[in-house]
Amino acid sequence: MIETILFIMIVGVGVTGLASVMNSTLKHSADPMIRKQAIAVAESLLEEIMLQPFTTCDPDSYDAASGACGTAEALGPETIGGVKEARHSLTQPFDNVNDYHGYKMDSGIFSISDGALAIGGLENYKAEVSMSDVGNGFGLGGVADASRVLKINVQVTQPDGETITLTGYRFRYNPTP
Repeated sequence: MIETILFIMIVGVGVTGLASVMNSTLKHSADPMIRKQAIAVAESLLEEIMLQPFTTCDPDSYDAASGACGTAEALGPETIGGVKEARHSLTQPFDNVNDYHGYKMDSGIFSISDGALAIGGLENYKAEVSMSDVGNGFGLGGVADASRVLKINVQVTQPDGETITLTGYRFRYNPTP
């Protein structure tokens, strides 16, 4: 009788330990999906930025007929005619790599065409873009122009607070639009 009671107690402790391990495993099984989603968001935003032109003159102010540059392209979006360029704007959209400097999505991840409603399932993610001129470190044939190369960092924060940062470099190979 004592052996039976001891057997039941030992099996009970073992089953309890096994159940707690399974509970912990099930609780964290979504973590890889959350991380992969953050990486996909960062890759998508970095690709969007890298596909933009990277010119010396702001494309809105360049006069192709005369070759004159009205406004030099600077880090961050420009204000044109009193309207600041914005990623989702139909009238003054981002039109250069530099425009994305300082861009943030603090209340979810938004598509390029809709800045009002976060993409379903990405409401708790955040993204931020920062850039810096790093051309002097690349030895571009004696040209000491730091603004010829941009280091682009896209940082995505997952719902649990963990961050993913992707870095890309964009070289200016055509100085005018």
